[in-house]
Amino acid sequence: MLETLGNAPLPVVILVSGRGSNLEALIAARDRGLPIAILAVICDHADAPALALARAQSIPTQVLSKAAHPDRTDYDAALARMIDALHPRLIVLAGFMRLLSTDFVNRYLGKLINIHPSLLPAFPGLHTHRRALEARVKEHGASVHFVIPAMDAGPIVSQVRVPVLANDTADTLAQRVLSQEHRLYPATLRLLWEARVQWHQGRVLFDGQVLESPLQLTAAENDHFI
Repeated sequence: MLETLGNAPLPVVILVSGRGSNLEALIAARDRGLPIAILAVICDHADAPALALARAQSIPTQVLSKAAHPDRTDYDAALARMIDALHPRLIVLAGFMRLLSTDFVNRYLGKLINIHPSLLPAFPGLHTHRRALEARVKEHGASVHFVIPAMDAGPIVSQVRVPVLANDTADTLAQRVLSQEHRLYPATLRLLWEARVQWHQGRVLFDGQVLESPLQLTAAENDHFI
């Protein structure tokens, strides 16, 4: 369980694989006053644009490539050593495109969060926007959840909803969802810093009570949850 830190920022490590748009949103939110301290950005691809983005902001970066640790168990053990040396309170997955082992996830249970581009439990895994269009849903969106060993199945903290338009393609829908992810992730991290959202025995607490359904981010610009 994450305890209140008073006025101190929440120390986080951010794991990325690609362009880093959610990382960019978190950095921008930090610069606007989100109380997080980004201890490092760890990436599994040495040429990922996210690394250049972090370095431009003087954020320490580390690269852990699959080539250096082709065995999944060895990779996750090396990743855990990197993380433990930094002593974060929270590990933030921001487009980290690796399946993490059960041992790794259990090591950080309750301190590992992810953002997923669908309204979980709908459309776990990949190609969520195409699948949403194929299913002809009227609403799509994104979810922030605590990570458990089962993929995209952890307790959901928060969501943001995006209407599906008649002329949407997977690309146009993805763009609109991503823009809302950039609001959802910082707003959720603020709740974690405030200790209003906590992990407790496999469930999410909100203001000390079990959260029965995900918090919903409104369409307003003040990033208010209902």
